[in-house]
Amino acid sequence: MRSAVNDLRTALNEGNNAEVTYQCWSEKHSWAFGNAYVVRDEVREISPGDQLDLLLPNVIAGYRDLIELKRPDMEVLRWDEKHKNYYLSAEVSKAIGQCHRYLDVLHEEAAKGLRDHPEIVTYHPRATIVIGRSIGWAENQLRALHGLNRSLSGLTIMTYDHLLAQGERLLSTFNAPDSIFSESPSVDSDDDLPF
Repeated sequence: MRSAVNDLRTALNEGNNAEVTYQCWSEKHSWAFGNAYVVRDEVREISPGDQLDLLLPNVIAGYRDLIELKRPDMEVLRWDEKHKNYYLSAEVSKAIGQCHRYLDVLHEEAAKGLRDHPEIVTYHPRATIVIGRSIGWAENQLRALHGLNRSLSGLTIMTYDHLLAQGERLLSTFNAPDSIFSESPSVDSDDDLPF
């Protein structure tokens, strides 16, 4: 995991903007999208002409979610001077439209399992779009993306820096001292219980 996080950091720091680099990295390290995704499906074509970047089974129920990868050099937010607010860039809007189609197709095609892969089942799938960079963003930009994400249904937008931070956070969780997980307060009597 440490090596994987370092590889992602290096690619970003070197300005590597080839989508294929991040596609290969994500295929090998789907855990970076959260500990609910420990493996990925080999299947990427959900219908003729519709090929996903990643299809990840959620360990909680086994239903699939999708990941759409765009380039790190793509713009995420734009500033509207007249209204004094950030809004999603054209590149993000296109990716949202693409994911909306994929979610519709995935919902229709895999509600009871894909035709050639009955083990791949979806139920209200979610999509994550990874696009652009947020290193050096001001607090108001981070807040704007958070707010815009909250207004979307079934879809999340994150930057490659967010993906890197998520991978680093998972790594630090696994490297935490055992005492963090083994210490628990002692309870002497039922009177001390919080319920």
